[in-house]
Amino acid sequence: MKKFFIALILMSFCMVSAIYAQQTTVTTESEIYYVNVTINRVYPYRMGYVIQYQGSNYLTHEVYIPFDWFEGTDSKAEIVHLRPGREWPSMSVYYLRGEFHHVRLRLRERSHQTWGLMPPWVDIDHYFIGVEEIWLQF
Repeated sequence: MKKFFIALILMSFCMVSAIYAQQTTVTTESEIYYVNVTINRVYPYRMGYVIQYQGSNYLTHEVYIPFDWFEGTDSKAEIVHLRPGREWPSMSVYYLRGEFHHVRLRLRERSHQTWGLMPPWVDIDHYFIGVEEIWLQF
């Protein structure tokens, strides 16, 4: 009889812990999502990158990504270098619990047609100061 109660208690404990683990896993998976957009142009600037992307309404929008986002272990941005092929450059913006988390740029080599040059007389420093997040427009 004692063995039966011990087995019953162990089974109950296992079932409760399995249910708790499943609920925790489902919650964390659904809390992060990303939005992927096609990059039209990438302009290097002295303070970061200007990324022109195409929204769903075929209008061109811009985001400004400071160079300091690419530094450190808790960086907000990363660049993935695409191999030669047909894949077009893109930008994925990741959100965690509805707030900006990080951005991933998938870029070609600098000789690719998506790279542009910013004229030296252009002053857009104010777009890079105090940037904390990216919200895409569509």
